[in-house]
Amino acid sequence: MVDDIFERGSKGSSDFFTGNVWVKMLVTDENGVFDTQIYNVVFEPRARTHWHSHPGGQILIVTRGKGFYQERGKPVRILKKGDVVEIPPNVVHWHGAAPNEELVHIGISTQVHLGPTEWFEPATDE
Repeated sequence: MVDDIFERGSKGSSDFFTGNVWVKMLVTDENGVFDTQIYNVVFEPRARTHWHSHPGGQILIVTRGKGFYQERGKPVRILKKGDVVEIPPNVVHWHGAAPNEELVHIGISTQVHLGPTEWFEPATDE
């Protein structure tokens, strides 16, 4: 069994994810001090986010496994442990695990005062 730093957290909703995903909030910024949210996300093999965007941008830091990241209209990028993805504000994208391996990443949503994540349709293999 893998010894991850954080607990798996809460199961992600099928409104936002395809497959089994767990989200552990680390910094919620309820008081608006940091203008940032930080969370650990575990994707089971083949699990992924739906297409979505963040009004203030997002940073992903891959801590374990293998997966994919794609911006709408662009090629898929392979992700592996140690990769960092800088996603500018309002860029529609998805990310998730490879077919045979979990993906774990720390997500950082920046400038959260600009509003919540905007969610779109599920991402497919096409």
